[in-house]
Amino acid sequence: MDIYGFTEEQRDFAAAIRTFCDKECGTREQLDALTDGGAEQHNQALHEKLARADYLGVSIPEEYGGSGGGLTEQLLLFQELWRGLAPVHGAGTSHTVAGILKGYASEQQKKELLGAICEGQVMSISISEPGAGSDAAAISCRAERTSAGFRINGQKTWCSDARFATWILLVARTSRGDRPHDGLTMLLVPSDAPGLEIRPIATMGGREVNDVFLTDVDVPASAVVGKDGEAWRQLMAGLNGERLVCAAQGLGMAQRTFDDLLAYVGQREQFGAKIGTFQALRHRIADLAIELESARALTYATMRRIELGDGTPTERMRAASMAKVKVTETAKKIALEGVQMMGGYGYAVEYGMERHLRLAIAPTIYAGTNEIQRDIIAGSYGLRPSARG
Repeated sequence: MDIYGFTEEQRDFAAAIRTFCDKECGTREQLDALTDGGAEQHNQALHEKLARADYLGVSIPEEYGGSGGGLTEQLLLFQELWRGLAPVHGAGTSHTVAGILKGYASEQQKKELLGAICEGQVMSISISEPGAGSDAAAISCRAERTSAGFRINGQKTWCSDARFATWILLVARTSRGDRPHDGLTMLLVPSDAPGLEIRPIATMGGREVNDVFLTDVDVPASAVVGKDGEAWRQLMAGLNGERLVCAAQGLGMAQRTFDDLLAYVGQREQFGAKIGTFQALRHRIADLAIELESARALTYATMRRIELGDGTPTERMRAASMAKVKVTETAKKIALEGVQMMGGYGYAVEYGMERHLRLAIAPTIYAGTNEIQRDIIAGSYGLRPSARG
């Protein structure tokens, strides 16, 4: 019996993704070849192989080339891809864009771009700027109206997978309104548009994020996704799904890290015994297992709540933020403990635990930092900061 209510078909789907990862990137040699020794988190050839296996369109409607699944199938996909260390980071950004397109794009945009995602093209989303991270109201990248559409000028940063993307869903300012978030618009920009330059940012996790510079980049009026000036409200409506995808990725990452740590302490001998038999480590492993199972239960319960539309929008938003915080911080905690318990081997590149730690840090920052999530959670209980003079 599956206590979380997954159907046999859903369990088979998760098992198929796990088998795919074992086959394609299950060894250290395969992973190094696919990631340029760990410098990249996205391999386009592997991403396209996922598409040919009909996995990437799992939550995209059938009329646009997908399988017509729901949130459960989407989360199972990302949980297993991240558990299997599959270097297909662009799949996450593509599905974030797909969620927005399903809700707000025109029929023509859906046909063109959702189908492209199913076929293995990467989509990127660009919101942050050097002066606008958590404070999206400070966005200054400007899209001025022209006779044919819009001309965009400005800089974006931390744009995930832009180097591999066919399209970038960019949030730019088209006007100023009475409220700080008024006047922001979503625009589809082809990544090869004249005047657009993409520069990768080297990070401790690889080169998946980028600066994007736009100089007189022209797009037609048909590039608008949803309503002109309504980008912020459109983004807010889709954040529960994005946070849950982040939680699913973190859950897969946490499980893989825990499995690798458990295997190590069950084999490594010191003082004539397996180190996993030492009380100092046994109890810490037990604590990590409790944290992992708690994170799993919260993620799956939130998934069901959002799929069923249970509770108020505020309650669903709170649950999604809670899941994102709990899972990503659990993944980071397990990786940090793993490095410590493995000693020098945890610090060594050869054994992989240091890679788990590097990759576990970023999810606490992106998709809305965990500090912002805590503000959202507290605000959902009516606890908001007082005005200061």
